[in-house]
Amino acid sequence: MADKKKTIVVKQIRSAARRPAVQTATLKGLGLNKLNRTRELEDTPAVRGMVNSISHLVQIIEERG
Repeated sequence: MADKKKTIVVKQIRSAARRPAVQTATLKGLGLNKLNRTRELEDTPAVRGMVNSISHLVQIIEERG
């Protein structure tokens, strides 16, 4: 029986325009680069840290698993 991995669904709610390059790179690292894009990502401390560092640009829609 395979372990079910926890995931989170993240949506970009604000533009990366006129933001520091670090924040833009973090968005790209999460697979987000346009408004209203959503991604289902594995719920790891690294991903949570990335989401928390740009919490003003993204929103956690759902936590699965």
